[in-house]
Amino acid sequence: MFNLNDLFAILPVLILVVWACVLLLLDAFLFKQRKGVTAFLSTVGLAAALGFTLAQASGEVVAFSGMYVVDGFAVFIDGLLLVSGLIAVALSYDYLKRMGLARGEYYVLLLFSISGMMLMASASDLIMVFLALELLSIPLYVLSAFARPQVQSEEAGLKYFLLGAFAGGFFVFGTALIYGATGHTGLAQIVAAIESGTLANPQLLLSGAALILVGLGFKVAAVPFHMWTPDVYHGAPSSVVAFMAVGAKAGGFAALLRVFVVAFPALSVDLTPVLWGVAAATLVIGNVVAIAQRNIKRMLAYSSISHAGYILMAFVAYGQDAARLDAVASALFYLLAFALTSFGAWAVVIALERSEGKGLQLDDYAGLGSKYPALAAAMAVFMLSFTGVPPTLGFAGKFFLFRAVLNGGFVGLAILGVVTALISAYYYLRVVVIMYMRPGEPQAHSEPWLNLTAVGAAVGTVLLFVFSQPLFGWAADAVLRLF
Repeated sequence: MFNLNDLFAILPVLILVVWACVLLLLDAFLFKQRKGVTAFLSTVGLAAALGFTLAQASGEVVAFSGMYVVDGFAVFIDGLLLVSGLIAVALSYDYLKRMGLARGEYYVLLLFSISGMMLMASASDLIMVFLALELLSIPLYVLSAFARPQVQSEEAGLKYFLLGAFAGGFFVFGTALIYGATGHTGLAQIVAAIESGTLANPQLLLSGAALILVGLGFKVAAVPFHMWTPDVYHGAPSSVVAFMAVGAKAGGFAALLRVFVVAFPALSVDLTPVLWGVAAATLVIGNVVAIAQRNIKRMLAYSSISHAGYILMAFVAYGQDAARLDAVASALFYLLAFALTSFGAWAVVIALERSEGKGLQLDDYAGLGSKYPALAAAMAVFMLSFTGVPPTLGFAGKFFLFRAVLNGGFVGLAILGVVTALISAYYYLRVVVIMYMRPGEPQAHSEPWLNLTAVGAAVGTVLLFVFSQPLFGWAADAVLRLF
């Protein structure tokens, strides 16, 4: 039986789920012209959940017999997810009306997906992680196909669903193997079973951990589990992709970090070469293939893959006691830097996108610097931040990340990261060159929430660079409480 302590622990998630159900009922009685009310009310629910999440920052709560944990790590991720949800609503409001997609269930699905992501951050049991993974994913499958009857959108939703279900099967199979090896699915109990040295078949445990890595690797778009990303990013509505690029990645890495750091540090010797190879392949393929892309959405898809590789670089050192804290903290900080930069870049993409997929080629950005100087300047900031050029938050993220990798002794991986960052400079700076050095007549939509998001993200990307050390300290404190 659960008690009031359990309810308080899961209260932010409950607020989102209950509020989403209320909005679903309310939307049935709203006229088509009043669907914007659902967007406003969804921000109310997100803000309320954010307030209760911040109220939980002072302590640690273990709820539902150890299946759910609220600690500094969960609060950090939950805060990032809820703010991402607020930004996603701002990006979506005018875009959906412009594209003829203004349907109230959009925001309901958004809230359900965010609640799944929050559960991923706090789940301390593999069964809970799987349930959270499904709650995260199923609304995103629907949102990817939200622009029906457009063939590309329906194709994106179907591909995401089929590959996501396949990856979920890997996760469940891995959970079954771990239960067979330890007799438990709770992370604390798995650790106790491993430390007791009474495992009947250690290879069964290692195989289960590898399968879980496959399942979560799909969610963060790590190579070779990245195949869905370019097509889904290309076909899904841009506002959905903007949210997916940040939210799905943050939720996936939250589960990946909690499960492996808490439950499987003893397996790090066996898993480190695998993680090294996955991180290296993700860096190389993501950055190299992005060069060939002429569609901005596909370019940002491969960019997102490459940034998953950078975060995985820090994850490689998770098993080393001396480097673990710095590694996981740098991963969290990089997630924060990527989220702000990514939302800003997608805001500019949405501003230039027109119906029937027009305005999405790189050539459509020609002349943006002269016709829309503020928008072009913001996009230039985001491209520089993705590259890792100071004074942007992206530079601080790469600095902390490379420092953690070097402290872990993975010099070769750090060199590969620097080389691929130089490669990425080509396709990121190509956008800047096209905007400022090629003549053209781009058409951008001037919408209040869209402009506010683009300008606010650009200013934040630069200003927060000054406060990067306190932000990293916040991330390190969150990780310290995780340990």
